[in-house]
Amino acid sequence: MDIVVIGSGVVGMTTAWRLARDGHRVTVVDRASTTAQGASHANGAQLSYSYVAPLANPSVWFDLPKYLFGRQSPMRFRPTLDLFQYRWLLKFMAACTQSEAHATTDKLLRLAYLSRDVLHGAPDIRGLDFAWNKAGKLVVQGSAAGMTGARAQVDYQSRLGSVQQVLDRDGCLKIEPALAGIAHRIVGGVYTADEEAADPYRLCQGIEGLLSGDNSGVRFVYGAKVRRLLRTGRRLLGVETADGDVLEADAYVLAAGVASRRLGLTAGLDLPIYPIKGYSLSLPIANDDAAPRVSVTDTEYKVVYARLGEKLRVAGMADIVGADDSIDPRRLGLLVSQARETFPQASTWQQMEPWTGLRPATPKGPPILNGSGIDNLLLNVGHGALGFTLAFGSAEVIAAALAGRPLPVPAEDFSLSAA
Repeated sequence: MDIVVIGSGVVGMTTAWRLARDGHRVTVVDRASTTAQGASHANGAQLSYSYVAPLANPSVWFDLPKYLFGRQSPMRFRPTLDLFQYRWLLKFMAACTQSEAHATTDKLLRLAYLSRDVLHGAPDIRGLDFAWNKAGKLVVQGSAAGMTGARAQVDYQSRLGSVQQVLDRDGCLKIEPALAGIAHRIVGGVYTADEEAADPYRLCQGIEGLLSGDNSGVRFVYGAKVRRLLRTGRRLLGVETADGDVLEADAYVLAAGVASRRLGLTAGLDLPIYPIKGYSLSLPIANDDAAPRVSVTDTEYKVVYARLGEKLRVAGMADIVGADDSIDPRRLGLLVSQARETFPQASTWQQMEPWTGLRPATPKGPPILNGSGIDNLLLNVGHGALGFTLAFGSAEVIAAALAGRPLPVPAEDFSLSAA
């Protein structure tokens, strides 16, 4: 079967890889000049299979004043004239209940564990150099209330297969001694030994290398912005680029991140995907012992840290500010100050690679997979901050759907209506 995959981020590239394994002829099209130039380029680098609880949860109600008015809040809202922003926010706030958060966590855990199984079962991917490490993840809490919530989440997820360890302050410092500088604000934490981190950009580069051989059946069309999806009735006839070229295929997979909403509208699809802006820093490690060896999440600041070879990736922020991907010096400065406080000796702080990206989020949290209502168009969109974690599992769902195999997760969990 000839298949066009729209988008060359980690979701699109893993989809192309999985479809090529099934023997399909695949064309990957992207407006960028090379792979992974959007949200996959320099994100938090987390493969957090047991940390998939949605952004929409009951704590949002308690923190809402801080999000709206706090200058140093990890989440920021800036109203725009876009009515869709308010429609998305209303659905988001409606999902901020405990029952909805638990239901979404269940769905995402199943998909995350599937993703882990696919990655671990793929020797060609495991052989790539993408700074993959399996040192585990430590989530530190700065309050008794935070620890109470963390224990409750651990108890809940243990019934679903998560194996996690609740620690006091000393236990956290034993796992990660580099946190000694902020020991005074650590109450405890949760350690998950089988969590991982890796560089999604390097993964995408590696997959492109795997698929670039003459006999792979895969070609890459870069620098081709998709203008619209050409639809007639219940089928797509092709994908039209800004240059007027039309790419035709038997089936199409939309995996274009935040651009998926715009493209969906050209085919009559109202995809509930909104950009959530995040920031990151990539820093050369100057002092090996002062940099974390495990992946760390600081819940007080909502900042994650991951060691990627000789670099430290720092990522945070969740700004609901529209499609603005420019770097706000104040937000970047806040991230730098928080990172320097936490791991002051890890880097010289003279060389920094700042980045910002737009995460394609659905209101409730689950991505939209498979059916679109158009017979030959499959959706692989709306992964939010979990695109890297969920990419291989999502690709497996798409491959199964195209092959007519039973889906590895319930279709209704990731339908358009479930988002």
